[in-house]
Amino acid sequence: MLTELSIRDFAIIDNISITFNEGLTVLTGETGAGKSIIIDAIQLLAGGRGSVEYVRHEAKKAEIEGLFSIDDKNHPIYKKGKQFGIEIQDEQIVLHRTITANGKSICRVNSKLVTLAILREFGKTLIDIHSQHETQSLMDPETHINLLDLYDFGRISEAKEEYKILYDKLSTLKKRYRNLSENEQEMAHRLDLLEFQMKELEEADLSPDEDDALEEERSSLVNFERIYTALQDAYNALYGEQKGLEWLNKAQTALQENSTYDNFIAQRADEISNHYFTLEELTYDLSNHIETLQYNPERLNEIESRLSEINRLKKKYGSTVNEILEYMAKIEEEIEEITNKDSHLTKLADQINEIVKDAYLEAKQLHDIRKKASESLVKEIHEELKGLYLEKASFSIYFNTLDEQKNYNEINLHENGLDTIHFMISTNLGEPLKELSKVASGGELSRIMLVLKRIFTKHQGVTSVIFDEVDTGVSGRVAQAIAEKIYQISTNSQVLCITHLPQVASMADTHKLIEKKEKHNRTSTMVAELKAEQQIEEISRMITGTKLTKAAKQHAKEMLNLASAFKSK
Repeated sequence: MLTELSIRDFAIIDNISITFNEGLTVLTGETGAGKSIIIDAIQLLAGGRGSVEYVRHEAKKAEIEGLFSIDDKNHPIYKKGKQFGIEIQDEQIVLHRTITANGKSICRVNSKLVTLAILREFGKTLIDIHSQHETQSLMDPETHINLLDLYDFGRISEAKEEYKILYDKLSTLKKRYRNLSENEQEMAHRLDLLEFQMKELEEADLSPDEDDALEEERSSLVNFERIYTALQDAYNALYGEQKGLEWLNKAQTALQENSTYDNFIAQRADEISNHYFTLEELTYDLSNHIETLQYNPERLNEIESRLSEINRLKKKYGSTVNEILEYMAKIEEEIEEITNKDSHLTKLADQINEIVKDAYLEAKQLHDIRKKASESLVKEIHEELKGLYLEKASFSIYFNTLDEQKNYNEINLHENGLDTIHFMISTNLGEPLKELSKVASGGELSRIMLVLKRIFTKHQGVTSVIFDEVDTGVSGRVAQAIAEKIYQISTNSQVLCITHLPQVASMADTHKLIEKKEKHNRTSTMVAELKAEQQIEEISRMITGTKLTKAAKQHAKEMLNLASAFKSK
């Protein structure tokens, strides 16, 4: 769960640190106090898109840091840590995000610098943010299959992965087939280009690693004088009268002549003898190498000319000679394919047919798993809808799956297999099922999304679920039902909820009030955890909207008592 959140110089937030507990934490406050800004900060922490607009006026940077406690050793975050080489100790993980005033974004996980994409990988494993905007995603049928796949994630993801391997291979083969079966004029132009390139590369007669070898030889010739001087100075320091080897020999002789009198001298005499013979051999090597050195300006010109030619080819075919040779092998294969196009097309068609059959079988298996999962999901949704006063609603998942009796060549496989699905609903008795986007109102969509969240939190490993004013547009008994559903979600995962409904606020295990304060002619957001009496006053304010009354306070106390009774169940 999210244990602590620190925010500095973010929008109208100066510097706050918020501690969160398990269960349901409700955030309330006047409109514009900064409730959604806190959710925006958490969203950025989870890898959301940043902007310099978030940096507080006159500040150099905005900083957000979140501490998460992970007590489940099987939580997927540990797998993510191993994947990206980030150690997770003491069952804690810290996400950090900095946005500078000039637009740079700096991301860290457990103090290790990471890319935004990696931060997002960790964020989506830890945090699930649900807003009014996300409710609108239910209106898009393309998202429905992803929601279904989340329901039985283990089995569906495994089957989907097996299918995806074949689908990617099939897509590659089909692309090669299309490219090879283009019109004759285009293929002729392509063949001319490839043959020109092949001729140019063959005439260059490149060797593997030739550029590296030439650069090394060029460096030796350009620095010939320095190399020669260094070798000569080293040799002269070691060999000759009153030089290194002579003095080492004297030390060796002095010790050997007296080695019989002392074990230490005997040991050191042997060591110096070994060093002497090693240096003597080294001196001979230096001498021999000096004799081989010869400055050749003509060879240097040849190397410069060859490197110039190689660099010209690098601009066209690759950054190294080895890459150029790889490209050469590739176009040689393509030339052969185009030259013998008909036989290759036949071969590719046979391969495609075989892969289509295998991919279809995997897609059919994926379809069967989805179909079974959908039946179970529909049952759960119906049970959950009853608790949100949609007991007359009928929910179904429609599969627009291609006829499995079709010829394999006519099957239009896509990245999700055979299936295109739609969520169908009828909210009134006697009405036919229609697509969700065509019949559901805003309040109904919110309730359906809450039902899905309630179900999915039991199947996902997300530690913190965040609701940002998802209860907008509901009231009365529906508001109470939504409050109860949000609380039920918090029994499986920590829930943070921004709300304007007193029914939801009364369900809170922890109630935090967000307020704006003015200090030194600046506006800042403040967060305070409410005690029992303060919570009653805040819920009373949410009921009346203006002046606190005894009736409102009494009503607030009753709501809290009812919430406690519900929780005790």
